[in-house]
Amino acid sequence: MKAFAIETYGKTSPVLPLDLPEPALTPGDVRVRIEAAALNVLDSKIRDGAFKAFLPYKMPLILGNDLAGIVTELGAGATRFAVGDRVYGRPDDRRIGTLAESICVAETDLARAPGNVSVEEAASLPLVALTAWQALVERAKVKPGQKVFIHAGSGGVGTVAIQLAKHLGATVATTCSTRNIDLVKSLGADVAIDYTKQDFAKELSGYDVVLNSLDAKTLHRSLDVLKPGGHLVSISGPPDPAFADERRLGFVLTTVFRALSFGIRRAARKAGVHYSFLFMRADGRQLADITKLVEAGVIKPVIDRIFPFEQTHEALAYLERGSARGKIVVSIGEA
Repeated sequence: MKAFAIETYGKTSPVLPLDLPEPALTPGDVRVRIEAAALNVLDSKIRDGAFKAFLPYKMPLILGNDLAGIVTELGAGATRFAVGDRVYGRPDDRRIGTLAESICVAETDLARAPGNVSVEEAASLPLVALTAWQALVERAKVKPGQKVFIHAGSGGVGTVAIQLAKHLGATVATTCSTRNIDLVKSLGADVAIDYTKQDFAKELSGYDVVLNSLDAKTLHRSLDVLKPGGHLVSISGPPDPAFADERRLGFVLTTVFRALSFGIRRAARKAGVHYSFLFMRADGRQLADITKLVEAGVIKPVIDRIFPFEQTHEALAYLERGSARGKIVVSIGEA
């Protein structure tokens, strides 16, 4: 099958078009013919080797963490889907590789794709929608009447998180550039902070939840926005000891992550708020709940640009410019 993969880690490591064997179908898997795959900042970080300490992939490594496609084969014991079903999902982080014509995925990591969106729109959702769900519903337990601040509201996670937070009954603030103010307001943001002209830490206060996806300086300054008892959830680090415990990473990595997160954890305690790091996980049941919201019109996909499969390298370069509104999608095949 055709796929785009790396053969070594590194910021300049080329993403190569390769002809690779079809993945092996194991019990509980389904084979999916991929029709579209979305790109995420995570793909660049994996290529760079940012997670190799706890995600030691084998080379060549096919990149890609989002997919939409058609089930073509069932593994032993797989009963949730039938051949021909249209599905979407985020594979388990140990089994990524959606920038390819085919993939084998645990059936528990997939859901039936929403029936009211295109295959490209479906592919744009799994990773960012699960991230938003796990941050706001599972981790922060957002309730009606609370105030939620979401950094980078015009990005992949931000565009979905704004819509989900509004659905949960929250007042939502976000940051974006001048050109994206209308976009984030159309998604439901009550307050749009233009980061080119305004300082969010001076504009906002008394928030219950902050979802951070930016750098360490922004993370620390986000504490000023929260009220006592609030919750700061970060998807960009630093990892904390709880994350190491969840993944059973052992004493050495737990110690490393404890040291890396010491500063923000100490600052959070001093401010009387809770800090947690979120590395989203695949979850087909949560994705099925998200499907219902998409089909109800609560969550609408936001796509910046669709690239043909042969231009995957160009799509990754466009991703790394950091200016996309919503998601970048690679179209791989027809339904």
